[in-house]
Amino acid sequence: MEVVIVADRQAAGELVGQAIADLLRRRPEAVLGLATGSTPLPVYADLARRCAAGEVTFAEARAFLLDEYVGLPADHPEAYRAFIARELEAHVDFPSGAVQGPDVRPTGADLLASCDDYEDAIRLAGGVDLQLLGIGTDGHIGFNEPGSSLASRTRLKTLTDQTRQDNARFFRSLDEVPRHVVTQGIGTILQARHLVLLAFGGEKAAAVARAVEGPVAAMVPASALQLHPHATVVVDEPAAGKFRQADYYRETFAHKPGWQGL
Repeated sequence: MEVVIVADRQAAGELVGQAIADLLRRRPEAVLGLATGSTPLPVYADLARRCAAGEVTFAEARAFLLDEYVGLPADHPEAYRAFIARELEAHVDFPSGAVQGPDVRPTGADLLASCDDYEDAIRLAGGVDLQLLGIGTDGHIGFNEPGSSLASRTRLKTLTDQTRQDNARFFRSLDEVPRHVVTQGIGTILQARHLVLLAFGGEKAAAVARAVEGPVAAMVPASALQLHPHATVVVDEPAAGKFRQADYYRETFAHKPGWQGL
């Protein structure tokens, strides 16, 4: 696992945006894994800038969403499919239909079958080349809450009160935050060829430190990144505040060969 400590969110967005642009130049048909919420916004802003400047194109790329709320109308502004359309697709040149999210319209057994279909769609696309991730204050990735199996696949999950409270800032009230979601599982996430986890702010420092420097444990789902052969953690200074090895991370990144990238 590589840990990169940057000055602020903008620097993180530029660093990860560059990595995605480099990937798309090497592999125009690359498959991206897209996260939602406020964390990846600096990356999406950087990619929009690069696309407008002609530095990168998404014309042959595909993308899959990490998760989706169950029970929101498709046009609800906080539905993750609507979020990605607004924050990224509207500003880059993905072809129509290139971005796919879990189908959360079915109910009952049909919804569970839809989760399996999403797994199949990712597999048939050749798998995800680069997956963006955020981390919750309890260490969750996607909506894999503490206690989730490290081998879990795309499935229906019930959100904890803590996660709903963390996400309530995007809604008019806590009561509007859905209780259920469909999320890629930890096992699904770990199959991506490159994992990039972003974290900003001191409120994420404890979770990031447990994920990076603690034991691999289902109670800290993000710790599963330690098992991945190509995982990158990009944090700002406040989010790095509880690392024991912060100086080591700074030194090794500062002296990394310039051609290597993330």
